[in-house]
Amino acid sequence: MHSVAQGWLVYSLTKSPLYLGIVASCATLPILLFTLLGGTVADRYPRRDIVIVTQTLSIIPALLLGILTYLDIVEVWHVALLAFFFGTVNAFDVPARQALIPDLAGRKNLTSAIALNSAAFNGARVLGPLMAGLLIAGVSMPACFFLNALSFVPVIIALCMIKVVEKREKDVKGFLDGIGAGWSFVLKNKRVFYNMTLIGVFSLFGIPYITLLPVIAEEILHAGVTGLSMLVSVAGTGSFLAAFIIAFRGEIWNKGFFIQAAANVFAFSIMAFSFSHNYYLSLFLVFFAGLGSVGFLALSNSFIQHETPDALRGRIMSLYTLVFLGFAPIGNSMIGFAAHISGTLEAMNLFAAVCIISSLLFTYLFSRHQREAGT
Repeated sequence: MHSVAQGWLVYSLTKSPLYLGIVASCATLPILLFTLLGGTVADRYPRRDIVIVTQTLSIIPALLLGILTYLDIVEVWHVALLAFFFGTVNAFDVPARQALIPDLAGRKNLTSAIALNSAAFNGARVLGPLMAGLLIAGVSMPACFFLNALSFVPVIIALCMIKVVEKREKDVKGFLDGIGAGWSFVLKNKRVFYNMTLIGVFSLFGIPYITLLPVIAEEILHAGVTGLSMLVSVAGTGSFLAAFIIAFRGEIWNKGFFIQAAANVFAFSIMAFSFSHNYYLSLFLVFFAGLGSVGFLALSNSFIQHETPDALRGRIMSLYTLVFLGFAPIGNSMIGFAAHISGTLEAMNLFAAVCIISSLLFTYLFSRHQREAGT
């Protein structure tokens, strides 16, 4: 809800896809800068306590943005600054939260736990944009930000009630050595490296399509804020369905095949979406884009966590966060600039083509290594 309202606010203030890209980059740039440090912190200190602190700090930008918008004094630089603060908090929150999942569920239930976590998140993606559209049209935009600030309170209460015993080896290395150990593990494990690489490509060239949805909804599909909320919600529905299926299927045999299939579904869906001028066809295509992206990310996350020793989990998850979210500011800026120069759909065409080529190359390399490893 906050994300949709923030995007619509920026577009209302500027009428510019370039500014949409800049603000989206401000939200994710801190992850590029600080998430590796966040992963080392997650391997040194209690992960549940870290998440309680980060969720508490997350109230601040939502509350301030609500106040500024309500007083009608908000400017685009306010939005960018608060997005940067939110992103800094996330740089420490996401690695700790991802690394906390195995501590709660155990390795045997890891795939289901990751998928359930993704299902909860993407279920909120279905309802949140719909609520945003209704609130912006029927109440006010500040209501979206105030409700987001309030929503962190039950999250913090729930975290305080969780009892967890974290079992991992003590790591006495310095912060830089600790970060280097994570990189070394990824480079040695080729299948993890291939997954991380494709996640990075999708973050640069695939997932940033969401940044342009306000422009596409308004100028290409002529659907307004209601159409924007529906596009985001339908993408969230596809994401939720993928996570729900994986969660209840449990541990998946031949996981590599499904990782490859989901990657290709996402890449080809956003390519088709980039050519669509029909609102209902676009809804259909973003559904499969959501299905493919979350299917790929959830299964890749599970695969990487199964391959990762407990002592390195926070750092490997920080690398996962880096390539998943940390590359996003570059991708958001690139697609915003490309749309500004050549046009929205032309930029989408180019970025989707990169995703298709990369997903096909990933399929070839990952399959070959699977065969060589005999797994």
